[in-house]
Amino acid sequence: MLHINDITLRLGPRVLFDHASAALPEGARIGFVGRNGTGKTTLFKMIADELSPDTGSLTLPKQMRLGRVEQEAPGGPGSLIDFVLAADLERTKLLEEAETATDPQRIADIHARLVDMNAHAAPARAARILAGLGFDFEAQARPLSAFSGGWRMRVALAAVLFSEPDLLLLDEPTNYLDLEGTLWLIDYLQRYPATILVISHDRDMLDAVCDHILHLNHSKLTLWTGNYTSFEKQRREQQAIEAKHKKKQDEQRKHLQAFVDRFRASATKAAQAQSRIKMLARMEPVTALVDGGVLPFHLPSPAKPLKPPIISMDHASVGYDGKAVLKNLNLTISDDDRIGLLGSNGNGKSTFAKLIAGRLQPLDGTVKRSAKMEVGFFAQHQVDDLDEGATPYQCVQPLMKGASEAQIRGKCAQLGFANVKADTKVAMLSGGEKARLLMGLSTFTGPHLLILDEPTNHLDIDSRAALIEAINEYQGAVILVSHDRYLLDACADRLWQVADGTVKPFDGDMDDYKALILGTPDSKPRKKAQLEAVASAPAAKAPPPKAAVPLKKRLTAVEDRITQFQGLIARIDKALSDRDAFISQPTRAAQLAKQRGELAKALSTAEDEWLMLSAEQDAAQ
Repeated sequence: MLHINDITLRLGPRVLFDHASAALPEGARIGFVGRNGTGKTTLFKMIADELSPDTGSLTLPKQMRLGRVEQEAPGGPGSLIDFVLAADLERTKLLEEAETATDPQRIADIHARLVDMNAHAAPARAARILAGLGFDFEAQARPLSAFSGGWRMRVALAAVLFSEPDLLLLDEPTNYLDLEGTLWLIDYLQRYPATILVISHDRDMLDAVCDHILHLNHSKLTLWTGNYTSFEKQRREQQAIEAKHKKKQDEQRKHLQAFVDRFRASATKAAQAQSRIKMLARMEPVTALVDGGVLPFHLPSPAKPLKPPIISMDHASVGYDGKAVLKNLNLTISDDDRIGLLGSNGNGKSTFAKLIAGRLQPLDGTVKRSAKMEVGFFAQHQVDDLDEGATPYQCVQPLMKGASEAQIRGKCAQLGFANVKADTKVAMLSGGEKARLLMGLSTFTGPHLLILDEPTNHLDIDSRAALIEAINEYQGAVILVSHDRYLLDACADRLWQVADGTVKPFDGDMDDYKALILGTPDSKPRKKAQLEAVASAPAAKAPPPKAAVPLKKRLTAVEDRITQFQGLIARIDKALSDRDAFISQPTRAAQLAKQRGELAKALSTAEDEWLMLSAEQDAAQ
């Protein structure tokens, strides 16, 4: 369907495409991957006829409709629903003509066409798309100008999806979506009826949606069959074959060259030496497929671990100007927790993160933090707050007072800014490099708790893999807010849901949460025992008297504490079960054993409190 024919394109001294070719089949769902800055968005511009290659051509079928989200967010006084409906140009034109047409035959033709294209269902379809991307019924009627740029980009995406083009071009569509919007978009694209070409670094999207991968590497295009995981496997296998072939050829060339060097001057062997020289000249050199190295992330672990829990909340509430956004927070965070925060934008994830970091104080209840706890806070919007005129060296220098220039430059290199990069102004860095710099500055001192709010924006797939490795090697506590499901699956071992004005542990995994968001039959994950209890439960009883409500809340809070203590003890038991723990780290092992004893006492006290409250509840009933 789309044929890319031997294109070459140079931008200044850089060669983005060098005689690159590919044929994209009709109806395929193609993931377009490659390192940042290699030219993926540039190819989109050539497909949209906004840019022409230096040589070669791109051909598309006539009358093919292209759909692409513009780089600039839409605006204006019109409502969201009207903007999306207007994206169907044929429907809009027919409705306008129907208002002014006078010829009976033309009026009949217009209405027949509107029926054929199911135009009467368009408002409902547009509303479903907007709802899936996070806009409720009330928001859909508000003007575009009432929303921020990120939300308006969602509306632009909704309009493109609604128009259902023959070729849908999506450039990092999840960058302005939350996790819930991302899950919905993946589900929508799986059922999209036409061809998709999507630039994405979201592995979950590439695996769930795509049946082909278009790879841009070394200015060449290669189309692979299968999703991203299949592409990775095939490419590793091809790299291994090419490396083996290259090694064999190198050995053969070495053997031939040795014969030539030895017998070139020999009268009896000169003819044979000449034949081997010709053989060497004809031998096509094999180039091994080697990807460029990815700079690792360095997240320094805390020098001295703290006694768990490092944060505990008891009936806490938090908000702004005396008005609570989140209430009834009864949670604890251990020194090695890996917690993923779930919840739509606007539910209070950022507010909760600020409470954890100590940037907001509770309006009610208590939040206890370890006295010596240090917090590292990375938020994507902070990238824009970096001093554009400063260099990485100048950003690091104030954090290393008294250090020599060599030491500061060594630290810059550790953060990914070696040599001339250390003296490059922030304004000249790519989005990924700015994120890397901010990550390094946020974690510079080896904090005990690391809060990462959308850390993978602007990172390509290989850099995301490097970040996942760094997070898993980091030995402090981590709070993750991300639309990248692959990151959450790889790093988070607990999930908390921010919804309905509070934060609670989510009883399930990411598959359960996806089912909940998409409203599938398994949308309310419950344990087997809970399901059995529901199935065998008698008819519903009358609600408890008002006097029993506070008692029930206290009982629930104690149950949460018991669960937390049991989880912490289980983790310590697992760590102490390693026979080498006492040999390699005797001090750490002794500390863990001491902590276990203290947690066991706290668990016993909580269990006694639960028994007492249960007895009071029974008496009240």
